[in-house]
Amino acid sequence: MVDKKVTIIGLGLIGGSLARALKERVGITDITAVNRTSESIDSALRDKTISRGFNELNRHVYDSDIIFICTPVRRAIEYIELLKDKVRPECILTDVGSTKSEIISYINKMDNPPLFIGGHPMAGSESTGYDAGFTHLFENAFYILTPSKTTTDYSMELMTDIVNKIGAIPVRIGAEEHDKATGCISHVPHIIASTLVNMVRCMDSEDGKMKLLAAGGFKDITRIASSSPEMWENIVLSNKDQIGGILDFYVELLKKFKVSMEEDDSHAIMDFFRSAKDYRDTFSNHKRGLITPQYDILIDVVDEPGHIGEIATLLGSNKINIKNINVLNNREFQQGCLKVTLPDSGSLDAAYEVLINNGYKATCI
Repeated sequence: MVDKKVTIIGLGLIGGSLARALKERVGITDITAVNRTSESIDSALRDKTISRGFNELNRHVYDSDIIFICTPVRRAIEYIELLKDKVRPECILTDVGSTKSEIISYINKMDNPPLFIGGHPMAGSESTGYDAGFTHLFENAFYILTPSKTTTDYSMELMTDIVNKIGAIPVRIGAEEHDKATGCISHVPHIIASTLVNMVRCMDSEDGKMKLLAAGGFKDITRIASSSPEMWENIVLSNKDQIGGILDFYVELLKKFKVSMEEDDSHAIMDFFRSAKDYRDTFSNHKRGLITPQYDILIDVVDEPGHIGEIATLLGSNKINIKNINVLNNREFQQGCLKVTLPDSGSLDAAYEVLINNGYKATCI
């Protein structure tokens, strides 16, 4: 593995984190990067993550054993066209796109397709760009591997080994099944979050009372609406068939609930919320899914001077990094008025233990 020559095309958050993880966790030392702009390449050269970097494809890329195309799906297809007749036959091409049917179908229809395995690491961050990346981005995250007609047993074994070594959890799944799953648990939820925000925007009064009261729960459940519009335009158009069917199903569920409400059907309304709660409570707390998790603790404190500083000092003295602290103005459904956001699950567990041991009433959410 350490002798493999790897190229990363697209040195953003995912590509940059992959480069770091491949070097530090897999032991690969020959890493070429291709990026349209030079800033990320310069940063990766300075911290010695990559061996060399370019703005265009060249002989170093064509001589690779594995090429990770870390761009939006449609741009990845453009790169496949440029690479197909120039890479070695045994070179593995793989992508990191969040839809798989379009690119796998494209490969399978080619007359002389390259060796290709679809990839989708279910990891991300609210920040973007190479400098926002880090080695452990993929820890405990599912990493989808989708075979094409050119995928060999050896190439799948190699990719599975790499995924394990960077700390992710490999899951082999077909393209159509993948896109239906991601449509349900990621793509449509992003559409719904954006719809909720647009609903409030359109229905708000001129003095912005809804916006004022939107802190707390509403802001939390619509957090993903702040994602890149350009990225989501690309995702929606590349998975529109699956998303269309899922939206139809979702609208029918809403219509059914509306009828139950209009008919004062308490049993149906109770069952609607109970079935959702029961199913939601079975979700794993230890695996990372498609939507970037947020690690929050609610702390019940009296609004007096010094409390924020005391808590920040307490956590800091225990070497626990804090991403953010917010005072909640809406406590209707919250068990606390101070929300502390941590960077990862380990920090969340450590912060909770420190707070409880020091007499604070805290709740992980």
